[in-house]
Amino acid sequence: MSIRRNRRLPDYVMDELLLLLKSSAKQYSFNDIFEIIYEKLKERNAVSGGEEMLRLRCYEKLQGLVEQGLATRKNKMYKGNKKSIEKALKEEALALNKSK
Repeated sequence: MSIRRNRRLPDYVMDELLLLLKSSAKQYSFNDIFEIIYEKLKERNAVSGGEEMLRLRCYEKLQGLVEQGLATRKNKMYKGNKKSIEKALKEEALALNKSK
């Protein structure tokens, strides 16, 4: 299972999404998730393309995580599946090491 589609460039949005969803058992609305991610990216000086484009990218990535079973959506609230995220990250790291 691949979390990221393109490994040539860093995917800061996905990194922050996974970190947020993995670190808390709390449920978040998309607007809350986006505000947290946006602030984190501003701190890293990694905001580009405008806020609306970033909002769209964040939403698409979050939906991808839901489809892969790494997050759940219930009544417009999102929650990370910590064990699944950790497993997917380990598999991705192993696959990346094998390709080198």
